[in-house]
Amino acid sequence: MVKLIPLLQEIRSCQLCAKYLLLGPRPVVQAGAQARLLIIGQAPGLRVHKTGVPFNDASGRRLREWLQISEEDFYDPDRVAIMPMGFCYPGKGKSGDLPPRPECAPQWHQPILAELPQIQLTLLVGQYAQKYYLQDGYKTLTERVRNWRELPENILPLPHPSPRNQIWLHKNQWFEQEVVAELQRRLKKIFWET
Repeated sequence: MVKLIPLLQEIRSCQLCAKYLLLGPRPVVQAGAQARLLIIGQAPGLRVHKTGVPFNDASGRRLREWLQISEEDFYDPDRVAIMPMGFCYPGKGKSGDLPPRPECAPQWHQPILAELPQIQLTLLVGQYAQKYYLQDGYKTLTERVRNWRELPENILPLPHPSPRNQIWLHKNQWFEQEVVAELQRRLKKIFWET
């Protein structure tokens, strides 16, 4: 904990990729030394950029539904750590937000992970987190999520919970039946049975 607070302050004042960010840097991260769940997402959207609160949007509502967790627990840094691939809003692209800036993960992820010794489950939300952390050879997010059983018990890949993924969720109804059910089982064990 002694090192985590200064590290989070350093991250929140980061200017590493400021010249690429049209709205300027506003790194969004949440972590506490006692956190048992780590969510590695993509990058803050515009609403999150404005509020500084991770997953404070429609994606966050769906994610909390999948987790079956209250807002109070979700935003408790000693329960849930949230570390995106890109800590700042990357800006708007042709079909949604731009990809996360590539500078953040190599700069900040390992120092944060070193200060989170209690993590029991890591959720890799979206293709950017999955490609960075999983060297599994799968070509698509669908293949990766479908084969979640091949991963260690402490890692679970998820699609991004964005409303833009409604078609994917409709086409892949097995996801909520299998993966979300397994996610809820694991979280119950982590938070309420230990």
